[in-house]
Amino acid sequence: MKVNYKGLATSGALALAVIIGASDATSAQGRRGRGEERRQENQQQNQQNQQQNQDQQNQRRAEREAQRAQQNQQRQQAEQQRAAEAQQREAQRAAQQNEQRERWQQNRQRVEQQQNDQRQRWEQNQQRVRDNQERQRTEQQQRAQQERWQQNQQRVRDDQERQRTEQQQRLEQNRRDQERQRIEQQRRGEQDRWQQNRQNEEWQRRQREQQQQEELRRRQSTRDYNNRANNQRDWRSYQEQRANQYRNDWNRRQQLALQRQRLFEQQRRLAQLRYQQQYLERLRRDQLRLQSWSYNDYGPYNYRYNRGGTYYETNRYGAEMLRRAVNSGYEEGFRAGQADRQDGWGFNPNDAYGYEDASYGYDGYYVDLSEYQYYFREGFRRGYEDGYYSRNQYGRYSNGTGSILANILNAILSFAVN
Repeated sequence: MKVNYKGLATSGALALAVIIGASDATSAQGRRGRGEERRQENQQQNQQNQQQNQDQQNQRRAEREAQRAQQNQQRQQAEQQRAAEAQQREAQRAAQQNEQRERWQQNRQRVEQQQNDQRQRWEQNQQRVRDNQERQRTEQQQRAQQERWQQNQQRVRDDQERQRTEQQQRLEQNRRDQERQRIEQQRRGEQDRWQQNRQNEEWQRRQREQQQQEELRRRQSTRDYNNRANNQRDWRSYQEQRANQYRNDWNRRQQLALQRQRLFEQQRRLAQLRYQQQYLERLRRDQLRLQSWSYNDYGPYNYRYNRGGTYYETNRYGAEMLRRAVNSGYEEGFRAGQADRQDGWGFNPNDAYGYEDASYGYDGYYVDLSEYQYYFREGFRRGYEDGYYSRNQYGRYSNGTGSILANILNAILSFAVN
């Protein structure tokens, strides 16, 4: 209970004022004189009595006020005690509430933890369910894929079996066709070889006759030239006759090239066939060159060389043409060897058209064709070997141009000046 200090202060002030007022009245009566003392004594006595009564009343009032104040104070103290008790109870209640709140929070945390645990267990269960479903779906897909794979394998085996059957049928048909083609090719090949052998025999026979005639003419012409310096016109006529004979032989060599072309096509030797076509093109350009070439007298036969134990004579232009034959043969042989290596064909320089023809660069003057062909083939064999084995043992070949080494050339062909 709250104490009313303001009321207590007011009551005390009133009592003090009464006392001060009484003291002031007594002092005033003493100053009026003693004459009235007696008269006034009664009054004073009465007043004192009244004052005493008043004082008693005031005292009693003050006591009552004090009692009331004390009661009020006690009440206030009681109220304060009750308030303190109430505050204590309130504090206890607050503490209890805090404790209850803490317990509630703890319970709520436990509940939340339990809920979280339950949620996690539920999520884990859901995850396990999803994993199981995914595993089941994967297993189903795998089984479906396995079934499809087995079906595809079965279809593949069926297709392979069907293809194998069809392939066997095609192979059998191809085998029969190839057998017929082989028989036909053998027949045509035998016919071509027979014709080629006949033409070669005829050509060789003519060559031998021509060589014999050329040898006789050459010896006779040499003797005539050395003995008769004025026989220049007949010598020139003989040289031109030799050149014309070489040019007339062009048609026969063209027929031989066509036969070789068909043979290379049957053998699928595409690189060698391409080389032959290029060689024929170079021969064609060489024939055009010979059409505009004119005869010149390069002097007497004062160059001598040995072949097979026999000495032959020629002049300066003939010697140069034979050297050119070796170099041209090396260059053509290198190309032919490369072609056979590209075709995967066996080593066989004699099978190349350039080796068989051996006339590229020949102009028909001062040297017999057989002599030119001999030295052309000597260079050809060495160039073919370098080209086939991709090496430079006998010469050099780069950028489409080849030349035989000088020491190899001297070993093949050497001249002495008469």
